[in-house]
Amino acid sequence: MHDSAVLAWLLFAVHASLQLFFIVRALLRPHREPSSRIAWVLVIGLAPVVGILAYVLFGEVNPGRRHVARLREAFEKLPPAQTIAGPSAEADLPERYVPLFRVGQSVSNYLPVAGNRARLMADSAAAIASMVDDIDAARESVHVLFYIWLADDSGLKIAEALKRAAARGVVCRAMADDLGSRHLIRSSHWADMASAGVRLGRALPVGNLLLRPFKGRIDLRNHRKIVVIDNAITYCGSQNCADAAFAPKARFAPWVDVMARFEGPVVRQNQHLFASTWMAQVEEDLSPLFTPTVSSDVSKAGFVAQVIGSGPSVRYSAMPETFVALMNAARRELVITTPYYVPDEPIQAALRASARRGVATTIVFPRRNDSWIVAAASRSYYQDLLEAGVAIREYAGGLLHAKTLTIDGEVTLIGSANIDRRSFELNAENNILLHDPAFTQALRERQQVFMDAAEPVTLAHVESYGLLRQLWNNSVAMLGPIL
Repeated sequence: MHDSAVLAWLLFAVHASLQLFFIVRALLRPHREPSSRIAWVLVIGLAPVVGILAYVLFGEVNPGRRHVARLREAFEKLPPAQTIAGPSAEADLPERYVPLFRVGQSVSNYLPVAGNRARLMADSAAAIASMVDDIDAARESVHVLFYIWLADDSGLKIAEALKRAAARGVVCRAMADDLGSRHLIRSSHWADMASAGVRLGRALPVGNLLLRPFKGRIDLRNHRKIVVIDNAITYCGSQNCADAAFAPKARFAPWVDVMARFEGPVVRQNQHLFASTWMAQVEEDLSPLFTPTVSSDVSKAGFVAQVIGSGPSVRYSAMPETFVALMNAARRELVITTPYYVPDEPIQAALRASARRGVATTIVFPRRNDSWIVAAASRSYYQDLLEAGVAIREYAGGLLHAKTLTIDGEVTLIGSANIDRRSFELNAENNILLHDPAFTQALRERQQVFMDAAEPVTLAHVESYGLLRQLWNNSVAMLGPIL
């Protein structure tokens, strides 16, 4: 046999072995839906080179051994999540809502705690102004964590407030996602904060692009938005540290967000979530922040709330199960706003079931989405929802970025998580679940503002999509399990 033939057979054997190895790996990978397994087997089988490369880069949810080890060490040093904000307030909840908070507790171990208060911010500018005022009034510590932090008017207002606070002796820690905030991190503004005494951290550093696949997926990001001031005030919602004009994607502006300012024991839970994130990236023990402990006779004046911190290092299916539990709990009304909707089947089924049992179920999306992939995938689910009786509206006043859910005018979920696979499996997210008719009514009124500025999507409209558009939407959605 000629040398060239031998070489050809060797290359074929290597190629086939690699192909078989990755197909078996995709089939054996735990916590994977059958549709995802099928999709990966087809991609690797039909386009081996591209498929294997894609699998190496994106096929597995791998935060990296070092990061997981650091996070585990952080939780070992910090007091247990169940102990840092007072006793469980399950007894203060209506019985039918208790299971919702138990699901939330199963995600990150934070108890439902009583004695909380909250105020909804009027808009993005008002949220930034309120944060700046609170930072300027801080006496002990300021902690901020953002996925996207821009060097625009809003972003620099927060940076300057941190520098002022550090100058007067307040301990300031600021962290930003290394990919989402890469331009600020690599700018003079970041260096100026460090020079002013602000302690800085980069969440999930990207590092060397060639070596990154061996250390964990590059697209696993910290999507959280957390501000904690003096262990007494926290902010939670969808807003990044940026103007509503959002310069990187100005043609979709304004970005329309919802942010809330909280006081009460739930603040310590957000502090704990921040501390674990910080300690996983920075060599600094923040456990002293949680002494003294909260007394067991904490005031019950105020509502019950709970932080839900999810991510690829947390248990599998945390956010999807939370969303499904909330959707199944609605009896009269379920209203959701989300910019990105690429659900798994249980969520799609829960929404259909909600409408079919007589619950007024409404979901509001942006009319123009900054992700054409997500926009196409989202619309592939419209007909199924509409036929079940779900009301769909598309907001026309900018990119509706708010991630909100209200149930029966009594329960709210607010935070950073979208209803898509990225938030389910790849992103670290933070949300607050609460039971309070007053706050929920305020948020429901904000949702109504969005609904009034949105155009109803009818079944006739969706059925009028041309063949090519239907093919495109469904094809993109089909790739959801491997994206």
